[in-house]
Amino acid sequence: MIKILTRINVLALLLSVLLAVCSSCTAKAPKGLKAPVVAVSTVPAFNADSAYAYVKVQTDFGPRVPNTEAHKACAQWLEGKLSGFGAETVVQNIQVTAFDGTVINGFNIIGRFRPKLKKRVIICSHWDSRPWADNDPDPANHNKPVDAANDGASGVAVILEIARQMQRKQPEIGVDCIFFDAEDWGPGDEWKGRHTDEMWGLGTQYWARRPHVDGYTARFAILLDMVGGKDAVFYREGYSQHFASAVVDKVWKAASSTGNDRVFNNSLSGYVTDDHLFINRIAGIPAIDIIPYYPDCAQSSFGPTWHTVSDNFSNISKSTLQAVGETVMHVIYNEK
Repeated sequence: MIKILTRINVLALLLSVLLAVCSSCTAKAPKGLKAPVVAVSTVPAFNADSAYAYVKVQTDFGPRVPNTEAHKACAQWLEGKLSGFGAETVVQNIQVTAFDGTVINGFNIIGRFRPKLKKRVIICSHWDSRPWADNDPDPANHNKPVDAANDGASGVAVILEIARQMQRKQPEIGVDCIFFDAEDWGPGDEWKGRHTDEMWGLGTQYWARRPHVDGYTARFAILLDMVGGKDAVFYREGYSQHFASAVVDKVWKAASSTGNDRVFNNSLSGYVTDDHLFINRIAGIPAIDIIPYYPDCAQSSFGPTWHTVSDNFSNISKSTLQAVGETVMHVIYNEK
């Protein structure tokens, strides 16, 4: 407050000088004297501490594997948070069959900000945990569920913090925050059957065919997946570039303007089968994936904790959450 008050006092003094000078009919205002310009940001500040805490709450439920009590409890919490932030909430109770024949009872959780506006964008993430840590370097862990601090909870946490800020200051467009379920119940390398894209993103496929509003459309969708890892760098993902290059440009430009270009690399990575693929293919909405690429990681190009028991809260980075959250918020609040 001291700095703000000081600026106001200086401005008042200058204005009083101008008024005194202009009170004489014959006097002219001094040339070059201008009131100071105070920059006012139209984008609320993203709070990485808040997002970090939201990751912790999710992981404290335990692995949010579909058909478990932890999964149900977290679903209720997520709906309550969105509703508490002023969103109109919709929960899709879904029933889908996984590649291995398991019937999954899941929940797509949607929070709508400014629901009456036709100009809309989507920010989304999957919120479920993988049932098996089948990429863990220790085979003894392959049948253990994953905490999914990064691969699930981080994207949700960033969106929750954006939702909290939208409660305080709404953007000019409508925003739908969507938490997709049953994304990560897909086959690993140990699966001997045929692999297809449709074995992943089951909740997203359900929503894309049965959206929460009849005839629903949006300008674009931004998917956040694994956006809290240490030393994460986000490259331009292949399907994103193919289906929605203009949206990729918009996001990467926002990253540059906010000083986060060290985290958003302009190079291309590979094609990733993820929720955004079905938003593009089925819903016909241009969608991109903000997902990390670790070209030199021996464990996985998605990073060392991907689908391992090490994907826990201790490996979450506030600086990565900040870079992604700040960038996405600038995209949303600059959309007209």
